[in-house]
Amino acid sequence: MESAGIHDRLKARFGEGVTAFEAGALQPFAVVTSDAIGELAAFCKADPDLALDNLMCLSAVDYPKAEPPRIEVVYHLWSYRHLHGFVLKVFLPREDPRVPTVEGVWGVANWHEREAYDLLGVVFEGHSDLRRILLPDDWTGHPLRKDWVDPEFYNGMHVKPTAQMAERAMAGEQLGVGPFDVTPPNRHVPTDQ
Repeated sequence: MESAGIHDRLKARFGEGVTAFEAGALQPFAVVTSDAIGELAAFCKADPDLALDNLMCLSAVDYPKAEPPRIEVVYHLWSYRHLHGFVLKVFLPREDPRVPTVEGVWGVANWHEREAYDLLGVVFEGHSDLRRILLPDDWTGHPLRKDWVDPEFYNGMHVKPTAQMAERAMAGEQLGVGPFDVTPPNRHVPTDQ
């Protein structure tokens, strides 16, 4: 089924729960309300004509300069039966972004939602284990927010990039590569091995 057909099916079923459709995007998407996402997700998976049985990716994006400022939660769906895909988006306020979980529809959402919670602060209501997944439990803030500022220290360790690191990067040195990468210009890695 084409993207326009998927949108039409969702719009006919959920009415005001589907607020917009962007057919011209590289990956066409529908914008849905946060209160409709749970039932809409279950329908996308269960409806035999859609059969969007795979949540390929769930991510969140911060748009602080949008009017009004928002965080978008993006759901990339795929049907193995019909070999078609579709994207859903939910727009949330930057202050206290909350949306129902879709973990009960697609189990993999457990990890995706925890990542969006950890890095952007999106609360997925009804999630079975909403806690940080990448950062330590005592970390403050959400580093993928556009207004994020690196802390100078964490638990007594200096964590903010230093001027020396910036100078090395500007000089062309690849920083943060693994210990097995011996390709110059990594001067700190011996090349005579």
